[in-house]
Amino acid sequence: MTPTVCVAGSTGSIGRQALDVLAGQAARFRLDSIGAWSSVEALAEQAIRWKPRRVALGDPTKARLLEDLLPAGVELLVGRDSLAEIAAGADVVVNGVVGFAGLDVTLAALGAGRRLALANKESLIAAAPVVHKALERAGAELVPVDSEHCAIHQCLRSGRDAEVTRLVLTASGGPFRGRTKEQLASVTKEQALAHPTWSMGPKITVDSSTLMNKGLEVIEAHALFGIGFDRIGVVVHPQSVVHSMVQFADGATIAQLSHPDMRLPIGYALGWPERLDVPYGELDWSEPTRLDFEPPDLDAFPCLELAFRAGKMGGSAPAWLNASNEVAVQAFLDGRIAWADIAGVVRTSLEQHVVEDLATVQDVLTVDSEARAVASSVVLRRSGDALASRASRSLSS
Repeated sequence: MTPTVCVAGSTGSIGRQALDVLAGQAARFRLDSIGAWSSVEALAEQAIRWKPRRVALGDPTKARLLEDLLPAGVELLVGRDSLAEIAAGADVVVNGVVGFAGLDVTLAALGAGRRLALANKESLIAAAPVVHKALERAGAELVPVDSEHCAIHQCLRSGRDAEVTRLVLTASGGPFRGRTKEQLASVTKEQALAHPTWSMGPKITVDSSTLMNKGLEVIEAHALFGIGFDRIGVVVHPQSVVHSMVQFADGATIAQLSHPDMRLPIGYALGWPERLDVPYGELDWSEPTRLDFEPPDLDAFPCLELAFRAGKMGGSAPAWLNASNEVAVQAFLDGRIAWADIAGVVRTSLEQHVVEDLATVQDVLTVDSEARAVASSVVLRRSGDALASRASRSLSS
């Protein structure tokens, strides 16, 4: 029987690329459902192209508009729970939803005993204890779509868990690789958004520039593979060809290499435990190739160390870190704080946190809300101090 697929977040980058992969695998998979929060026109175009059984729209205010555009025979589900509802009804679920709405999709898919191809960071960074409980359901399985974690997933097939000594995540280094702390004091929004390798949204691109994105991936790796933080490392690899590595007890290091192409990990997660027959990101080893590696500069990029700290604190700390960082990044994008202040806001916020256990989704949401309030107050103080400093300099001149 042909496995059915749900693509939640189908109008985003991951969702669009998942549909691209499925277009070449019509004999192997059948698209059952797609969903997005509010992108009506894009969702309608996908529904007309694919004619899925169901389409989910998170924003109820746009339901009538989408309903008029859908082809006959396609069922429309509307509201916050609609994305989770379609996730429970397919054999394989691609979760490309951004933000906490993606947590509902993750829990619905796993709770229904489905295979989850996970690209939603919040599910594991903020709610790992809750997700682990959902994974106890018979049939539930999680295959990571993030390129780094998918690479580790592939490398781990080379040996037993007891033989693993270290996970090594690679980082491109972002747009500011090689700059000192002093040189980073005055970087601009435009510079932070100019990533040398990947085309991503502004929030993730800024996270890459601070190395917080890699720190969050460290927390994800711990949650996914059960490896202690003292056995997870990060190296800067500007070519972005080696997507991550695993070291084994006998000294062997196994790595996964390919050109940057998210269709490879998406296809891997869809086909698991088999591989698809269409190559994505395939390397030509007859061409000269250079691979460089260097340790990250934690003085210039302190966000990476802050993520390790939160991960080791455990419990609610990763959720607190994630929320605080989102507030700080948005403040930077809005021009209220400097790039160099992002780490300071996160550090000050994290220092005020008392770790708690997370047992339910409501626990996660409560911690997230509290962290945002604390981080917002820190941003307000820092932006006020910056304004006062500029005013003082103007008066003195």
